[in-house]
Amino acid sequence: MHRTRAALASRRPRAPRRAAIALVTGLTAAALMLSACTGSPAPSGSGTAGAVDANAALTVGLVLEPSSLDIRHTSGAALEQVLVDNIYEGLVSRTQDNKIIDRLAKSHEISSDGLTYTFVLNDGITFHSGAKLTSADVVASLQTAKDDKTVQGHADLAGVASITAKDDKTVVITLSQPSQNFLFSLTGTAGLVFQKGDTTDLQAAENGTGPFTLTQWKKGDSLSFARNDEYWGTKAGVKSIVFDYIPDFTAGVNAAQSGTLDVLTAVDANLAPQLDGKFAVTKGKTTDKGTLAFNNAKAPLNDQRVREALRLAIDHKAIIEARGVGTTLYGPIPQLDPGYKDLSSTAPYDPEKAKALLKEAGQENLSLTLTIPSFYGTTVPQLLTSDFKKVGVTLKVDSVEFPAWLDTVFTKHDYDLSFVLHVEPRDFGNFANPDYYFGYNNPEVQKLYAQSQTELDAKKSADLLSQAAEIVAKDAAADWLYEDQTLTAVRPGVNGFPKDSINSRLDLRGVTVSK
Repeated sequence: MHRTRAALASRRPRAPRRAAIALVTGLTAAALMLSACTGSPAPSGSGTAGAVDANAALTVGLVLEPSSLDIRHTSGAALEQVLVDNIYEGLVSRTQDNKIIDRLAKSHEISSDGLTYTFVLNDGITFHSGAKLTSADVVASLQTAKDDKTVQGHADLAGVASITAKDDKTVVITLSQPSQNFLFSLTGTAGLVFQKGDTTDLQAAENGTGPFTLTQWKKGDSLSFARNDEYWGTKAGVKSIVFDYIPDFTAGVNAAQSGTLDVLTAVDANLAPQLDGKFAVTKGKTTDKGTLAFNNAKAPLNDQRVREALRLAIDHKAIIEARGVGTTLYGPIPQLDPGYKDLSSTAPYDPEKAKALLKEAGQENLSLTLTIPSFYGTTVPQLLTSDFKKVGVTLKVDSVEFPAWLDTVFTKHDYDLSFVLHVEPRDFGNFANPDYYFGYNNPEVQKLYAQSQTELDAKKSADLLSQAAEIVAKDAAADWLYEDQTLTAVRPGVNGFPKDSINSRLDLRGVTVSK
């Protein structure tokens, strides 16, 4: 991962938070290309279309509320979930399955040497202020992100040599070396376009180009959008949207049952049956990786035998069964990302071999501490404690508030084991960064990753990533307890609501409500 984004946003909860939400670093929005002239695709999703009510209001239950609306200077999947594609747009965007598509740009070309990217803007794009968007706005936005370390996505533009406007509708970006991930990076915060010289207070207001405008933010409660009838592309299918923030799973289900919600995201698998008959519950793919981090730089976890023993001691399938949702993941790359490979052979459930490895390493009576943000609940810690006890490892669980986790684990690297949900796609670079909080330092992995990023052929790049990921898994640099899935409850009559990769990217332009 070229950067880390905490998906947890500071707020005063109305009820205890138990959601599996997390680190990161953006997820994806749905879309099917309609026309290069009318803008990027509107997402398709659940529901059966009927007569559309163009004046419909949609109410969506979400878990995490942003602490600020300033997406330029505030990290968090909670912020990107509602603002990217709905309020703010970039030259390109991506679909639910992480395919790159044009957005503000109606076309783009990449030179044969992979160094020059040329984007041609769509016609008639205006900001919510009414100002016309030109290439000067794009250049200013990207140049600011490149030059200002405080801007989200700054690191993604480190390899950019120049950003210029060829004319009012054409932007040319030149790289210092080829980058397989550059175009994908532009689908995130690094690529968002803002009005040049704008003085809008982005902490509480906005001035984007998207299909919705902000109408109200009731901190601690809800966020409201209205359809932008002056939108340059395909207009939104509903007149307004209210995002109702409900951080407690049970409260969310109760709200859905009471009829106050049209859609409930992040449904607890154990509570989903309560919605049967009233809602359609969809199961969506994500790039969310439930990661058990090992402090590779600290004894005894600097011993590969100890790390491998811990992986072998974990019953991964039992974790999936206990959670009621998700799939097993035995390596650092999820199925939606380039380079995915089934690496289950690197960590089969084998307590006896785990005991033997610990004995060989002289760690038969090992005691370790798991530092975990408190909002993840107790299911995973309890299962890990039980599994480790069977191989002679005593696990102490230290449940902390997220700011404390950021300080102690992420910043100071003062921990044994930790658990968070890493949500950002294409974040394998974490394992090629010895300064990341994993403390993992393997020159061969770093070499393969670097080669994958400069390789112009996408398949060859993915093959290099796959090779590197297998080394990481065999080194037991971490353990990946599960690849998460998201459950979404959608009431009858709501059509086109995205179902995949919606934890931090929720493009709602194509959603409609039947009369």
